[in-house]
Amino acid sequence: MKSSSEVEFVKQLQENQNIIHKICRLYTTDNDSHNDLFQEITIQLWKAYPNFRGDSKFTTWAYRVGLNTAITLYRKKKKTINTIEFDGSFHKVKQEDYNFEEEEQLKLLYSAISELNDIEKALVFLYLEDKNYAEISETLGISEVNARVKMNRVKGKLKKILNP
Repeated sequence: MKSSSEVEFVKQLQENQNIIHKICRLYTTDNDSHNDLFQEITIQLWKAYPNFRGDSKFTTWAYRVGLNTAITLYRKKKKTINTIEFDGSFHKVKQEDYNFEEEEQLKLLYSAISELNDIEKALVFLYLEDKNYAEISETLGISEVNARVKMNRVKGKLKKILNP
């Protein structure tokens, strides 16, 4: 015999399943993913149902649980890396000679950069990415003049680190 809370949950779920379908449509692109997410949200709703006090409407609570479940799964999915098979016969890559001297210089530079504080590292990174001072200042939330001054100081620091 089913408990009254189980019967009530199934009744509420049947009446409001469109909420879950809407959430699934937001976060999935194909039918299988939609069904998987629908199932996962339903499971999470069932697990959380004993804690549902009725302070809000069932629909409000279902939206919250459903969105939290979808967002959590979406974030986990984004952390995985999708790979595809590489067929080298379609892509002919020209091999270039490797410059070991340049590699050593880069290692020294990155070692020196690692000794800088977080803001200075960000400043150097943006500078090395060929960002102009207007872009650097906007990204770091400092004035353009301040970005220039800081960059000059960082260049001096790097020279001292690299040429003690």
